[in-house]
Amino acid sequence: MRKQLDAMPRRFVVLLLFLASLPCFAQKQLSLPNKPDSLRFAVMGDTGTGGKTQYDVARQMAQWRTKFPFEFVLMLGDNLYGGGSPRDYEQKFETPYKPLMDAGVKFYASLGNHDDANQRFYKNFNMNGERYYTFRPKPGIRFFALDSNYMDRAQLAWLQEELRSSGSEWKICYFHYPLYSSGDRHGSDEQLRAVLEPLFVEFGVSVVFSGHDHFYERIKPQKGIYYFVSGAGGQLRRGNIRTTDLTAKGFDQDNHFMILEIAGDEMYFQTISRTGTIVDSGVIQRPKENLKEDSKDVPNKADLK
Repeated sequence: MRKQLDAMPRRFVVLLLFLASLPCFAQKQLSLPNKPDSLRFAVMGDTGTGGKTQYDVARQMAQWRTKFPFEFVLMLGDNLYGGGSPRDYEQKFETPYKPLMDAGVKFYASLGNHDDANQRFYKNFNMNGERYYTFRPKPGIRFFALDSNYMDRAQLAWLQEELRSSGSEWKICYFHYPLYSSGDRHGSDEQLRAVLEPLFVEFGVSVVFSGHDHFYERIKPQKGIYYFVSGAGGQLRRGNIRTTDLTAKGFDQDNHFMILEIAGDEMYFQTISRTGTIVDSGVIQRPKENLKEDSKDVPNKADLK
């Protein structure tokens, strides 16, 4: 290789090095380890517009899956804007994600404020007729899909019992309204936080995904729990992230999705824009037990690049 470089004109070598340093060249590499026997999945929220940006993100997801074969996708709500006709399902879900579904990728939906509750009966959302549900794709890892539109006593009692009896090291919750967010339009849902966060802390939830605010935000750990806002899979509210002490990383300039990998006690994550640029990446070490202190006393354990 050194002989080849020496044989090239110096200006050409400098040009190659310069191009390699540009974001369009340097920031489209997979940083997840793709370990054998790990669990690979993707996350997207606020997708169902049927517009160009949703289709752009869907194409990126299919392209990245050739490098990182994720098994399923978590949907964080607002899955279908503006109706629930067969045509809506076709234009706003089945067509953009057809390459993924044809490859065997499953989608596990939660309901947003723009969603008809009858979506829970749609086969490809894998909700099995339930507003909230749980599934275990791999021993030691369990996901809990919640309906944050109607957090009634029955759902809270169900969640408490499911968390208590799960027996899984990784407990991951996802739903539409964020407990923590720096969004100027919506922001943190403090009323929902008051009823959910005590359960998350008590029963050792490690990671929480939400949508609703149309941007990406990784929240600084709150009481030992990692929160992500991922609400720009089709919608986008550019410039909507306020400056707060909550934000570890924010991106509100383009649409995005996330890919993640759980291997043992580590969760690797990578956030990718509509154009394929890496927005954020890192690894979360699962706490052996959840910390009770306020977030200011909890170190950020994500080893970020």
